[in-house]
Amino acid sequence: MRYLGRNYDGTGVTIAVIDSGVNPDDPRLAGAEVEGWGIDLTATGHAQLHQHFQDEHGHGTEIAAAVHRIAPGARIVAVKIMGAKLHSSADLMAAGIESAARSGAHVINLSLGTPNMGKALLLRDCCAQAFDRGAVVLAAAHPRGERVYPADLPETVGVASDPACPPGRFFYFDPERFPKKSWPSLTEKFLTSGQTDGSVGGSKYRGSGLATAHLSGMVACLRQAMPTVDAVGIVERMRERALVPYPEIGYA
Repeated sequence: MRYLGRNYDGTGVTIAVIDSGVNPDDPRLAGAEVEGWGIDLTATGHAQLHQHFQDEHGHGTEIAAAVHRIAPGARIVAVKIMGAKLHSSADLMAAGIESAARSGAHVINLSLGTPNMGKALLLRDCCAQAFDRGAVVLAAAHPRGERVYPADLPETVGVASDPACPPGRFFYFDPERFPKKSWPSLTEKFLTSGQTDGSVGGSKYRGSGLATAHLSGMVACLRQAMPTVDAVGIVERMRERALVPYPEIGYA
């Protein structure tokens, strides 16, 4: 990614992909440094970490590949909280965020979320702790604009998507320009492309999950460009770089 006249690839930055795991042998991840762990919940509800993070579904690998395409120099940490059926829980998400932050991740990607408001405080505590450690947490917003966590938490960068978003560009919905009564699902969120790059299976629209991965790669490049800037500063730079769409003229 080009920033202030220089190109950045995320070198020296660690991106945690909290998902279904990652297959390090996928050709789309050629040259990537991939490590990770898995998390299960015990019968007593405690998080248990183990060394297995192999992807049984393919979703996490696709997300990691999208991140790697934007930031090929970044180190990827796979945090597996889902199996072949992509079932997870807010407790596993929270454990994934906490373990990623404690391991030193600079960027934490969750291309998923939960509508369970009862778990919002738990997720907010974990996101706040990660933010305090200097990590930027990015999470996918609901595809129909409904409430979902952690994307709708103030400590998290919520990412929405639209098929009309041009690849390589992203937008910010300024609350002052887009009041909640007019844009309830997009206020204070970033909006970017949810399309695949077309290299595998053609160009398909994957929605906010893939859009989150694209933006995570960009954040990794910004972190490389500004290693001494904290998470708040990184988000501010994102807002400065983002375009602000006008509903009357679309996204182009």
